[in-house]
Amino acid sequence: MANDLMRFSVAVPEDLLIQFDQLVARRGLAKNRSEVVRDLIRGALVEEECDLPGVEVMGSLTIVYDHHAVDLRDKLHGIQHDYFANILATTHVHVDHHTCLEVIILRGQTELVQEVGNRILGLKGVKNGHLALTSVHDYA
Repeated sequence: MANDLMRFSVAVPEDLLIQFDQLVARRGLAKNRSEVVRDLIRGALVEEECDLPGVEVMGSLTIVYDHHAVDLRDKLHGIQHDYFANILATTHVHVDHHTCLEVIILRGQTELVQEVGNRILGLKGVKNGHLALTSVHDYA
């Protein structure tokens, strides 16, 4: 019974339904309204779970920075060594002569992953970045 499909109806304004159908179309041939609604529900559940303290999450921290910034590489390496048990991998890309992009894959409890992200994003020389969290919980 846990994975049986349950039907329910939703009333939405026509304009919203038209926009939703456009979203369904952009998601590809294998998607239909029901599957996109399921995707949105799963996404909302993951987002909510990642906001809870103590939850084990995975994080992807993407940063863009000036590699000429004084001591930035040393500071980045220092933070990564401080949290070596939580940093699973990094990927470094040279964007141009002055700019680098780095993606750091993290794992740990929500608060710790956010702390690492905030420490890195707060470094002088980091131009911008984004921490995306997800849970590894399996939502049907």
